[in-house]
This record gives sequence, structure tokens and C-alpha cells, in this order.
Amino acid sequence: MGWSAGRQAATLAMVTLLTGCASYYSHYAMFPAESSRGQPRDVRVSWESAEYPGWWFVADQTTALTVETQCSERVWKLRDDSHDGAGDCATGIRACGDPALDRRVPGGQVVSDKEACMLVTPAGTGTRIADIDGQLELRVSCEPVTDTKGQGDEAVNMDYLRASTVPYTVYSRKVPRGSLTDRMPEFDDTPCDAE
Repeated sequence: MGWSAGRQAATLAMVTLLTGCASYYSHYAMFPAESSRGQPRDVRVSWESAEYPGWWFVADQTTALTVETQCSERVWKLRDDSHDGAGDCATGIRACGDPALDRRVPGGQVVSDKEACMLVTPAGTGTRIADIDGQLELRVSCEPVTDTKGQGDEAVNMDYLRASTVPYTVYSRKVPRGSLTDRMPEFDDTPCDAE
């Protein structure tokens, strides 16, 4: 009986140790830019992380980095080599183009799924989302083949952040997940309703 209770206590302590070592954070930023149509829009960048102490045997982990443009249904998911489905269109933090949806800027040729439309460079030399420490550069090299999908009342906006030869510098906020400050900024729908 005593051995079983001791074994249960040791197992519980091990489970607590394994799950209790990580600190969990939300990361987000909102910045003004233009869509590929040239309309002023807010752009939201977000991801979540689990960060472990330096002495721990598990590397820091993150979700994909999400890029959303105000009034648009198109959501970009950028991944690095630590994520499933990162694609082989580039190294580092990337989102591959979709030949049915994207074309290269300049030139306007439809991209292949082997070309990156968005790339992120963290401050410093990191190549993983976990390496981002409050600042990143976002390069956009594509535009939508068509900026709407569907017709009439069923039409949805598929436009996104304008391509640029100069990367967008983005400053992100990091907050403990589940805290009172863990509130991602919301988009204002007013300009969307006016279209």
C-alpha cells in the first residue's frame, strides 16, 4: 500500500514537472499598411509560444505565425522547419504561394507552390518563430490573382497586404497566455461594411 502511494506520488510529481516547466505566451502586433488594391488596412500578426528553461531538454515551441488583413478572408500561416506543413518553397519562416490564388510581384506570373509569398526574418539570426523577440521583418512578394471570391452577395474579399521590395518592420507584444492582458487587437469592421 505504502509503495503504491509512493509510486503514485512520484508519477504525479513527474507529470507536474513535465507540464509545469513551460511558460505560455501570446504574441501579437497590429500595424497600418495598404492592401494590394491600395486601400488603407490594418494588418494583424499573431502566434503563441511555449517557452522552456535553458536547462530543459525540450526546445521552445510555437504555433504558426498568422498574418491577417482587415476586411479580408485570406489568412496566411507562416511556418518554420519545426512545424508540419511548412512547405519546401524557402528556408526559414515562410508561407508558400498557391498557384490558384497568388501571382508574383513584379511580373504578375502565377506562382508555383515552390515559391514563397511571405517570409519573416526575426531580429538577429534566427530562422524559427521561437527566435522572434519582439521585432520581425515581413517580406511580401505576391498579390492575389483576384481580390474577391464569389459573386454578388456571396462575394468575399481575398485581398491581402501589399507586396513590397522593402520589408515591413513589425513590433510585437508578448503577454502571458490567459492573463488579463491577453487580448488580441480586434479589427474595425467599419471600412469593410462601407464596401
